[in-house]
Amino acid sequence: MSTTQAAFAAPPRRSKWSITRGERKNIFIGLAFISPWIFGFLVFLIYPIIYSFQLSFTRYGGILPPEPIGWANYTRMWNDEVFWIAMRATFTYAALAVPIGVVMAMAIAIAMDQPMREIPLYRTVLFLPSVLPLFATSFVFMVLLNPNTGIVNQILRSIGLNPPNWFGDPNWANFSIVLMAQMGAGQVALIFLAGLRGIPPHLYESAQLDGASWAQRFRNITLPLMTPIILYDLIIGISGGIQVFTQAYIITDGGPARSTTYLVFYLYNNAFKYSMQMGYASALGVVIFLLTLVLAGITFLTSKKWVTYDLT
Repeated sequence: MSTTQAAFAAPPRRSKWSITRGERKNIFIGLAFISPWIFGFLVFLIYPIIYSFQLSFTRYGGILPPEPIGWANYTRMWNDEVFWIAMRATFTYAALAVPIGVVMAMAIAIAMDQPMREIPLYRTVLFLPSVLPLFATSFVFMVLLNPNTGIVNQILRSIGLNPPNWFGDPNWANFSIVLMAQMGAGQVALIFLAGLRGIPPHLYESAQLDGASWAQRFRNITLPLMTPIILYDLIIGISGGIQVFTQAYIITDGGPARSTTYLVFYLYNNAFKYSMQMGYASALGVVIFLLTLVLAGITFLTSKKWVTYDLT
């Protein structure tokens, strides 16, 4: 090959897996910066999940070494009446709290998006309840929904209604905790607000020129373009709904008549209250993990039929 041909020869092709020294250095620097997160992710999330799977096949009380018992914990769970009660209570809560939470977050986001001078103050007021610790909110609701002295029941009596015993009636206890969960809607509403701000204004202007009403603009423009954020909220809400615990632990202790005995609450009782049955509690944890994974997966897979990323 002549000198001229060598000068214009094409450079050797790189494999798609090969990296240069500079790229290798950048990867190393990036990994060094996120190493605290990687350490926390592996130690406090991945390792506990794997260890829980291992313990679910053992009899373990927390003191003596785990004793392998195969599938006995899962067989016991299948025949455990309280487990199925907890399953029903958990699914009832999630089936109510998640869709109501989406509607509440959307309504608050639309209210936050109004062109008013006082809207920054309203946004702060609507968001503040979501930053309160859950145990504090639980005590507040215990006072507000007190059947004798609570302000909610006093208002209902003043207008001639017969208020229920919110946390003391099996027919109302689960629903009361669902209502309490809406105190956190302000946090999700900020995400919805960002989605509303991301919708191109010219879509609304064109619809108004065509004579579309507010309801028509919401149904044909706002709602379709908000479906990706609704999908995100559904997946997060399903995860939180399956793992509900604090309210039942503080307010109802799983009652009345086990109407608020949720899966995580039942797991806690087995792990720390019922003779330290860590193996059975780990099996419950595995089931909760798999339920969350399956429900989130189904929601994500079916989203192709109703989530819209653009208007064509």
